[in-house]
Amino acid sequence: MIDLYEDERIDYIVKNKLRIIQSPSVFTFSLDAVLLANFVYVPIQKGMLLDLCTGTGAVPLILSTRTKGVIKGVEIQERLANMAKRSVSLNQLDERIHVKQMDILEFEQENSVQYDVVTCNPPYFNSNDPKDHNDNQHLAIARHELFCTLEDVIRISGKKLREGGKAAFVHRPERLMDLLSLMRIHRLEPKRLQFVYPRYGRDANMVLVEGTKGGKPELRLLPPITVYNEKNQYTEEVQRLYDGI
Repeated sequence: MIDLYEDERIDYIVKNKLRIIQSPSVFTFSLDAVLLANFVYVPIQKGMLLDLCTGTGAVPLILSTRTKGVIKGVEIQERLANMAKRSVSLNQLDERIHVKQMDILEFEQENSVQYDVVTCNPPYFNSNDPKDHNDNQHLAIARHELFCTLEDVIRISGKKLREGGKAAFVHRPERLMDLLSLMRIHRLEPKRLQFVYPRYGRDANMVLVEGTKGGKPELRLLPPITVYNEKNQYTEEVQRLYDGI
């Protein structure tokens, strides 16, 4: 029996397969986590995977349907990490997913295994960027670079990856040049890039990038993803991601 607190609820994160604890006043997962978890290359049978800024554990939960490897999530916020841990237990995945409540800057200093895959859905906005600023502390930390910057995330990803390992990020297109430049500085050679468009004819509002530690230059631009069709419903491609097909 999993305890729920305050206004928490249990939703499906993968249709009829996995459930996640959410709270509208604290944090709910969004499409960017679903896209990232389905975008990144993962070893199927085994491996060590790391998800930085894991929030309530959406990315590790979805990754668990794609790999039999062991997944670690690191989250600075105690409330979100607690929700993630309970979601892991709810799905009986305690042996495969381990969530640690910790500042990733402190985690950077820990001696740990070298991971095969690192993922991160980092804060999108600079700490002084008024865009989407929220009085809700949980959302402000998740969306703004209050405790870690984009460079922190990429540097730590590079340190924790084994040579030849994969690192994948989801971000805003306006930060793409920062993202690609920092990846190269920290030896994460960009290999795959995919833009996400909210609707046909609109500008992209998300970008997915995967790099290989120590890889050779060779960037593939993948076909774009469009989220909503003309009926304001998810496109078939996006619906399949939510359904876990």
